[in-house]
Amino acid sequence: MKVLNSRSAFYLGFLVGSCTLYFFQRQVWFEQSFGLWRSGQRDDAVLTTDDPNWKVEGSALINLNHPHHTGEDSRVADELYKKVRILCWVMTGPSNLQSKARHVKATWSRHCNTVLFMSSVEDRSFPTVGLDTGEGRDQLYWKTIRAFHYALKNHGEDADWFLKADDDTFVVVDNLRWILSNYSSEEPIYFGKRFKPYAKQGYMSGGAGYVLSKEALRRFVKGFSTKVCTHTTSVEDLAMGQCLEKMGVLAGDSRDTFHRETFHPFVPEHHLVGKFSKSFWYWNYCYYPIVEGPQCCSDLAVSFHYVDAELMYTIEYYTYHLRPYGYQHRYRPPEPSILNIAAQTERTVMATVKVSQPVEEEPNASKNQANQELDGHTETHTVAKAAPERKPADNGTAPMQESQG
Repeated sequence: MKVLNSRSAFYLGFLVGSCTLYFFQRQVWFEQSFGLWRSGQRDDAVLTTDDPNWKVEGSALINLNHPHHTGEDSRVADELYKKVRILCWVMTGPSNLQSKARHVKATWSRHCNTVLFMSSVEDRSFPTVGLDTGEGRDQLYWKTIRAFHYALKNHGEDADWFLKADDDTFVVVDNLRWILSNYSSEEPIYFGKRFKPYAKQGYMSGGAGYVLSKEALRRFVKGFSTKVCTHTTSVEDLAMGQCLEKMGVLAGDSRDTFHRETFHPFVPEHHLVGKFSKSFWYWNYCYYPIVEGPQCCSDLAVSFHYVDAELMYTIEYYTYHLRPYGYQHRYRPPEPSILNIAAQTERTVMATVKVSQPVEEEPNASKNQANQELDGHTETHTVAKAAPERKPADNGTAPMQESQG
């Protein structure tokens, strides 16, 4: 009887052990398989030198092709892409790469000429630039200082304008090029959502993003080498504005020709259908009058903030895919002067060819026609040349505020 009990206990133990081993191995297999799947998902978001649209140089993503749909008339956008080069650097951190930054990489950043993801530590697989800082709101200005220094030192010749955005900001880069196309990057100026407290000329909201001309960037970096600027506060956007003001950089007016805002510190619905409480800090911070409802935002809006992953793709779809059939854009501002110059140059070449060719009949008429074309070139060129020197409509002074993110 004892032998039977011993055998029963042995077989029972063997059965229990086998089942335990089976379920343990199954769990290990599942975790390994799930890990490989997650890695595969991450690999989809990692851009390598094999991607035909990007070239990886160190931690920078260099855009090789301006993305647009096949058959779409993108001649103006493509020309501005070549003439108004924008480096976009995105403020992020190790914990945000998969939850936020990879969605920025997959959507709007593809329209930048060069993209840098700035983090506290380097991650070559993403890739990110390691700024050797801590993480947290108190580190934002340190990260901003080092990021702009890095951009100028390593990519100063790769771009004309330098955009800072958060990893939950959505930017319509093509609309930003339209704003910048009427200014010279050698002019000390920067643009964004303009706030007014704590600085004479105001400053730009960090969450909505802001863009510096190359000359503005040079002056910002020089401000620290000459000790005119220091790390005075962790409030990144305010400190940035105060430094740029000391260095003689103009706070530009980024509103459209109807005085509608283009940079926005909240998601679209808050501006379009929301009502801000009269006690809300926003009323005291905005440099320009707040407009609630559909007229809040330009048809050529540039940015929105607090955009989660799902909304990132939604705005991308609304911006670059959704079109009403049978309509032309209702808002059609003047063509950027930089394109007028190119067009006039082409017409000048054509006119020169016409003059050089012998004409047997009505030579005087042909000569007059050529002269008229040349005269037209001269007049238009003068207007186009003056356009980049145009200053923002409102350069008045006002008080300035703390960043609200």
